[in-house]
Amino acid sequence: MSDISIRTEGRAGRITLDRPKALNALTYEMCLAIEEALLGWLEDNTVSLVILDGAGDKAFCAGGDIAEMYATGTKGDYEYGRRFWRDEYRLNALIADYPKPVVSLLHGFTMGGGVGVGCHGSHRVVCESSQISMPECSIGLVPDVGGSYLLARAPGRLGEYLGLTAARMGPADAILAGFADVFVPRDRWDAVTAALIETGDTDALAAAAEAPPEGTLAVERPEIDALFGGETLRDVLNALKASDTEFARSAEKALSRNAPLSMAVALETIHRLRAGTPTIRKALDLEYRFTHRAMEHGDFLEGIRARIIDKDQSPSWRHAADKVPMTDTARLLQPVREASLAFHDLTQETPS
Repeated sequence: MSDISIRTEGRAGRITLDRPKALNALTYEMCLAIEEALLGWLEDNTVSLVILDGAGDKAFCAGGDIAEMYATGTKGDYEYGRRFWRDEYRLNALIADYPKPVVSLLHGFTMGGGVGVGCHGSHRVVCESSQISMPECSIGLVPDVGGSYLLARAPGRLGEYLGLTAARMGPADAILAGFADVFVPRDRWDAVTAALIETGDTDALAAAAEAPPEGTLAVERPEIDALFGGETLRDVLNALKASDTEFARSAEKALSRNAPLSMAVALETIHRLRAGTPTIRKALDLEYRFTHRAMEHGDFLEGIRARIIDKDQSPSWRHAADKVPMTDTARLLQPVREASLAFHDLTQETPS
């Protein structure tokens, strides 16, 4: 497949997303190819670890390729998107549960679907250009591909802030929020990759890692915790409106661009996960409850129209920001009875 390069080199299984002109956006076929490769390497004793990277200088992966979802969804065919999400989420869980080290080299933009592929591995590497975000609420979705799992585990209320505002994280902030593990300057990546391939172990990462350039979230966190601690979206909006700081005004402006229903559901999802013990599979199940219904009962198609198709940047959302009924949020998070997620049982597929 020309959109992705899958091969073995030395002790490593290598997967390179190869759509640089499309910022390596994931297609349905790419997801299936990654899954097939990972399953094949489970029992391949010559593959000690997996390396995921992206071609070009601009992005590891800037999200999922949603053109076909929009094309089919606007014709009333919701099954293509639902199948895409089911299969993509199965891949996300496979990466998170994979018994061999998965090294993700996250340069440039890592957004949405890119987070699902790159930020659930065991060794997530960032560099000077890394910009990681979950921008789904801006197109009428919710942070998915297991993103809600990462957001629920982020310190304090960083998860709520990052999920609702779609704020981009540089390397230090991504490490603080739990989306990445180590900072390795980009000019060392070739040498590190060569060492990984030769040795089949991850010691080279620790040897090359250093402190990242200073971020902003550590300084902003006290204010984030105070402003994003509300139980509902209205609570958060009221807290932002009551504050006269520059940070609060900026955050309120970010929320004003996003789909209110999506933000309300995202907030509820994070809260539900944090109330128990967050797991990737619980997160994906909650996310799929929404995405299964997103085209028919959410703002997804309108968000894509306004942001990507017509690019008028003037979506007509279903709700006003402070008037999302709790019943609508609850309805979108009801279990999906007509289709369920399936996951790989790695205890049986992994060699003894």
